[in-house]
Amino acid sequence: MGSAKGDFMLSVGKKEVVAAALPFQEHWLPLTNLDLLLPALDVGLFFCYKKPTMSFGSMVSVLKKALAQALLSYYAFAGEVVTNALGEPELLCNNRGVDFIEAYADIELENLNLHNPEESIEGKFVPEKKHGVISIQATELKCGGIVVACSFDHRMADAYSTNMFLVSWAEIARSKPVSVAPSFRRSLLNPRRPGRFDPSLDEMYVPIPSLPPPEEFHEPTDHLISRIYFVTADKLNELQSLASSDGHKRTKLESFSAFLWKMVATVAAKDGDKISKMGIVVDGRSRLGEGDQDKATLMGSHFGNVLSIPYGSQTVGELVEKPVSWVAKQVHDFLKPAADEEHFLGLIDWVEAHRPEPAMTRVYCVGKDDGPALVVSSGQRFPVSKVDFGWGSPTFGSYHFPWGGLCGYVMPMPSPAGDGDWVVYMLLLKGQLELIEKEAANVFRPLTFDYLTKVSST
Repeated sequence: MGSAKGDFMLSVGKKEVVAAALPFQEHWLPLTNLDLLLPALDVGLFFCYKKPTMSFGSMVSVLKKALAQALLSYYAFAGEVVTNALGEPELLCNNRGVDFIEAYADIELENLNLHNPEESIEGKFVPEKKHGVISIQATELKCGGIVVACSFDHRMADAYSTNMFLVSWAEIARSKPVSVAPSFRRSLLNPRRPGRFDPSLDEMYVPIPSLPPPEEFHEPTDHLISRIYFVTADKLNELQSLASSDGHKRTKLESFSAFLWKMVATVAAKDGDKISKMGIVVDGRSRLGEGDQDKATLMGSHFGNVLSIPYGSQTVGELVEKPVSWVAKQVHDFLKPAADEEHFLGLIDWVEAHRPEPAMTRVYCVGKDDGPALVVSSGQRFPVSKVDFGWGSPTFGSYHFPWGGLCGYVMPMPSPAGDGDWVVYMLLLKGQLELIEKEAANVFRPLTFDYLTKVSST
């Protein structure tokens, strides 16, 4: 499962709250119905940079100064989450500011075990968010390199929104014009009057109070662990060819997801009658802007969550026995309903019909009689090469999403080299990852610094 290259000590230094560079009027920002579908959990991400010519102190100064400017536009990240009279979260935009931590790690970048982020990243480089909406940490490495990481409240922002912020922050640090200004126009995602939605949404989402009591869910016999792999462009093409052998060309994401679903099901092969679930995160921005250029522009810069997680259910036995092309068709078919504007408008109306009861996607609910479940979230827009604060693009960057429960989470992201390879963050049960590393070692290769050095030189 990957070996360590030695333990290291992390020394936490200065802690500071960075507020927006100019004061602004305190105000409330309501969450949209799509925001309300997200549980209270924090998402981490980190970027690793080789030793630049600047000192660590100079880099921190650049980061803080640019952050204060970026928060003028991304003021939501400088606020606080509070609970309203209905028990729902809202955002108080009060310029509370962002916790900014400085640290030192006595390890060189090339010795970081990036394949095993639980050992090298968790609790060390990605800060624990204790206050506000986002926390940031800059860590100096023994070799002079730097790791810039953050942890943000998923209820306030999805990966698309956070990616916008990261790019803007980096552009400001380089004294470049900001390419995209965020939009906080909540009216774009208002429910319709009267509301309407397809009954299939009752199968996709569930009000949390109607879930079975905890004792009816799994007694954990395994636990989720994080690993990072790379998949070469050639292997992705092979998977796509296998998945498309029924005469219908599948996307790389559909093909990858189908192969992974088969692998995960194989671990539970002895329980062939159990139901396995796979969900895929779909971003609705382009769907909600269809046929309206002005709305499309605004949705393209919308800050918040615009996500749906359609999912499919199949018996473990079928997933194991059928070819990848059959599984890919199941993936394609369960994604199809989420491919248009009406799906997202209906989802907004569905949430409105159930408020103030909180709700969640059913794929996360793993019962004691269920087979394995996982969610795949495409990180192909992850802008690794654009997060350049003035000392070059990162050698490596990744999301880090260690949630609880038994539903796995997988995010494929582009290789830093932009050569068609994928870097894949995987949070799966330990037994599932062990089988994947044994049976699909030619597809999922442990991420190493040697690989990053190779791609950075091409």
